[in-house]
Amino acid sequence: MRILAIDTSNQTLTVAVCEEKKIIGQHTITVKRNHSLTLMPAITQLVKEVGLIPNDIDRIVVAQGPGSYTGLRIGVTTAKTLAYTLKKELVGISSLKALAANCVIVDGPIIPVFDARRNNVYTGAYEYVDGVLTTIKSDRHIAMEEWLEQLKEYSSLYFVGEDVEKFRQLIESVLPNAQINEYPQWQIPNGATLAELGRLAEPEADPHHFLPMYLKRVEAEENWLKEHTPEVENYVEKI
Repeated sequence: MRILAIDTSNQTLTVAVCEEKKIIGQHTITVKRNHSLTLMPAITQLVKEVGLIPNDIDRIVVAQGPGSYTGLRIGVTTAKTLAYTLKKELVGISSLKALAANCVIVDGPIIPVFDARRNNVYTGAYEYVDGVLTTIKSDRHIAMEEWLEQLKEYSSLYFVGEDVEKFRQLIESVLPNAQINEYPQWQIPNGATLAELGRLAEPEADPHHFLPMYLKRVEAEENWLKEHTPEVENYVEKI
């Protein structure tokens, strides 16, 4: 199975083409760029460089969220469009799980963190169980102080992600035994890692209704909801 993996959920853009467990090619850039302008050229160039054509891809895997609202929309829309036009399978993977999956030699809970502003984070807890990355606390949007209190039940923890540094002092004061990742290559999304998670996952039954996992509404939407009552639960999709 040939897989095209896409992650634009945060500042890093990473695209990979893999076949089974073999990495055929990968493109990753960490500087802040406009994903809407760079994603499709990156995909086109990578597929061309590895000697394939788009129809050679069997499955599209995309980081579904949480993360940047704009980045998620770009990645998910591109993945859905490719899956639909090429008639290929579509798989969505948690952006946090993809980051946690980098930490392959860590024993105990892995805590990926994305800054959600105002001392809030997108986070969850994962652990390798018999070699399989397993969710032990679901992805959530939460105040960092509250999250650290909830994690006190664990004797060892491993925090990963570029945004962890913003909370280092708080983490060390509340959880002095916790480890903070120091490997630069683990701090950012890895397209090949995402592809492997997607290889093991089940494809979407209905790609047409596939949506980003924001976990939190944008401020404008929250303000609108204070004054309006939507007629349908999935009104954002309808709009």
